[in-house]
Amino acid sequence: METAGEPDWTQRQIDVLDAVLDLLVSGGDALTTAAVARKANCSKETLYKWFGDRDGLLAATVRWQASRVRAGNFDAQHLDASQLRESLEAFAVNWLTVITSRNSIALNRVGVSHAGSGKSNLGRIVLENGRFAIGERVKPLLEAGRANGLLDFDDTETTFRTFFGLLGRDVQIRLLLGDRMETTDAEIARDAARATQQFFALYGASDAPSVTAEHKPH
Repeated sequence: METAGEPDWTQRQIDVLDAVLDLLVSGGDALTTAAVARKANCSKETLYKWFGDRDGLLAATVRWQASRVRAGNFDAQHLDASQLRESLEAFAVNWLTVITSRNSIALNRVGVSHAGSGKSNLGRIVLENGRFAIGERVKPLLEAGRANGLLDFDDTETTFRTFFGLLGRDVQIRLLLGDRMETTDAEIARDAARATQQFFALYGASDAPSVTAEHKPH
């Protein structure tokens, strides 16, 4: 069901995964395969055939939601400062848009709840198919930046976590705790540009072209 590490579902399967997200938003923890089957107008047997057990269905749902976050297309062999900046900002906008959505908030709330209670493996599923999988998409971009003399760092994971922290700040925890933040597209774009600028200040190679003033956040 995957191609080159990315989800490759049919539209009918995507409809099922969207039904799971809808149920999580409306009912939180009250999610059963029977409820999903009714919502998606399919049989439980079909769900088991496509996704396996309940954990398999939840894992696929997390992967579907996380697949919306991408690092963009880039030429690793000929990456320049402008392309690197644009790719990082595109990822940042992508991630902030997804993580502030009702679907992601609901999914993460249930994942945190289950991780604390041991009720299911959803916490681990969210980590492995969400945060960790997203990191693996962005790390090749960071490594390409280093290979092309644009970034200077030792450890890729540490560097990604720094960028992730600059981008996320306290947004996710505030949303999980019920803060009704109203985040506009313009605010997301500004936050993405600001995090990217701060990241270049920390890891930009000393002899690499700097971020130009016209791309600095206002």
